This record gives sequence, structure tokens and C-alpha cells, in this order.
Amino acid sequence: MHVEHLSSSLNLKTALQELKVDTGGISILQDKGKIHLIKIVDLHVGAANILKQDALSIGADLAVPRGTVTALEPRVNALLIANERQLQLLAKKEKAQPFGLKALAHELERFCHQKSIEDIAVMGIINANDDSFYAQSRFKEAQAIEKIEIMILEGAHIIDIGGVSSRPNSQNVSPQEELMRVRPIIDTLYGQRIHEKVRLSLDSYEPTVIAYALEKGFSIVNDITGLANDEVARLCASYDATAVIMHMKGNPQTMQSNPHYDSVLRDVELFFEERLEKAQRFGIKNTILDCGIGFGKRLEDNITLVAHQKHFLRFGKPLLVGASRKSMIDHIVHAQCDDRLSGTLAVHLKAIEEGATILRVHDVKEHMQAIAVWKALRG
Repeated sequence: MHVEHLSSSLNLKTALQELKVDTGGISILQDKGKIHLIKIVDLHVGAANILKQDALSIGADLAVPRGTVTALEPRVNALLIANERQLQLLAKKEKAQPFGLKALAHELERFCHQKSIEDIAVMGIINANDDSFYAQSRFKEAQAIEKIEIMILEGAHIIDIGGVSSRPNSQNVSPQEELMRVRPIIDTLYGQRIHEKVRLSLDSYEPTVIAYALEKGFSIVNDITGLANDEVARLCASYDATAVIMHMKGNPQTMQSNPHYDSVLRDVELFFEERLEKAQRFGIKNTILDCGIGFGKRLEDNITLVAHQKHFLRFGKPLLVGASRKSMIDHIVHAQCDDRLSGTLAVHLKAIEEGATILRVHDVKEHMQAIAVWKALRG
């Protein structure tokens, strides 16, 4: 006999299948192997004591501040530690409890049955402008088509084309100028029926530009304003296009002027709730959520959002992360834009480990290789 201590990031379902565990047993054991860490803020102290005892009774636990048992403070923060099965049981228990625990039970249920990682899509970036923050992503018509063809060969699932830079302090561009920049690329792609080989996304929030692209085979609208414009929402619905709802604090001209959040996870969550309701109201069937790395965020905010992507799985939507060569990497390791590829890969691999399934990238080939190796290491 010998003992092997396996990685906690192991694909548990695969390992159980290799052991020839009964199908029903696989489902039960998978739930036991999935650990949730859930921070609960501003909890009534009476609720905290009830929740602590209920958690312990099913084998889970609740970390609370000293003095909670004697109600030293009227409200406390707590950290719930539970596997999937325990979380399901606890949610049921708390529906019959006072002090706001019934409402908490419904929140806990939203964390249950979160989807595990399936296929990961890589979205290649093409900028048809002269001022995007990464010079090597800027392309004119012929160059853009050539680069798109290379990205498709490298394995890109989506090509995202934009005519306006959204970097901090970027200049506003008229809809006419934006359309003039992207129209030659859109027309050529349509003429070559590239939309039949790969999904095409337009990085824009201008209705006239979006309408033109959707008429020419584009099926995704990557809107950094998160459907702020009703006309964009109407266009997505009428063309049955997928809307990428991104969170941004302010606008590109103001977003990095001392941004502050009491809880960046909570603020982004509330924004998604509001815009998903709007998408549903307008009849948009498919949406993707993007927490907006670098769009009105401090370094600590960006790190929190990447490391806690699981928080947003509650919405049941694909999660997109786009940290490719962004300044958050420079703030960690002091690297200029041309030297941020390895930092980008580290951020993006962490994001997919935490639940993101779409990566918006400048370097398709390198990401495809990194994802393939990452998957192999997870079994």
C-alpha cells in the first residue's frame, strides 16, 4: 500500500471515473469535493450565532469575530466554509430562521450548482485605430485581414474588432470617423465570409457602427458601457446578437481618476443585475459578463475581480476577462506594454481557474498553448 496526496485543483470527476465509482456516487462525491468560501457582510449577531451552529451541525463552519457568541457587537462579518452538499443543506435550514437568514438562504442557493469549466474561448483583438494602448494590436485594412487569418489559424474562437481606443484619457471619436475606420475591414471580412469560420465581435457602443457590423455577419456586440444606450440594446435584440456587458466606472476620460469602491465585487454585481434586467426587458437572449479589468479600477480592485470570478457565476452567464498586457501587470512587476505577455498569461490562467471562460487577448497562439497545458495539468 502507498498513499498519494493529490492536488486540490484536480479534475475530480475524471479521477472518480478512473476509479470506476458508481455514477450516482460520482455526483455526490463531486459535491463534497467542491469547497465554497463565502464572505457575509453586516450579519445580525443573532443570525451569526444561529448560522454558526447550523453550519457545525452539518460539518461546515462559520468563522466569526471574537465576542460574537456574547453579542459584543450588534452586527458582524463572517466567513462561511462549506462544500457544495453542505451549502445546499444549509440554504434549506436557514429558510426557517429569523434575523434575515431567510434572505441569506436565497443568496446561498445562488452559489449552488455553479457550472464547472467547459470549453474556453479565446477572443483575438484587432484595433483599427492609431491610439490603442498596445501599438502591435493596431492594423489597417490589409494588415488587419492578414492578422485575422493568422489568429484563426492559431485557434481563435472570436475576433473582436474596434475602431476607437478605450484606454485611460483616450480621445472621443465621432460615429462617422469610427465607421470610416472599421468599414473597410468589415466589408472585406463579409466578402470573404469570414463570419462562417469564426465569430465576429464589434468593440463599440455607437448604434450606427453596430448596425453596420451586424448587417455584415457580426454576431457579438462588445459594449464597454454595458448597454447604457437603449438603441444598442434594441439592435442586439433585433439581430439576435450576443451582448457583452462590461462594467466601467465613469468613462475612458475619467475612469482612472481616483476610483474607489467599498466593495468592488458588490458594486460590479449590482451593475450586472441592473443591466441583465435591461437586456431581458429588451429581448436580448444571449449575454456575456465582463467585470472590466482596468476600467475605473485600482490594482487591488483588478486583483480582487480576477481572483473571485466565481462570485459572478451566480448569474449563469459566460464570464469574459480581458487583462491582456494591461497596466495592472506593470504595477505588480514594472514591465512595459511590450514585455507583459508572461504576466498576462498568469492573470488569464487564474481567471479561467476561477470560472472565466472567455479571454480577450492580443496573443492568440501563446494563450492557446498555455490553456492546453493548463488543462492537461488539471487532468
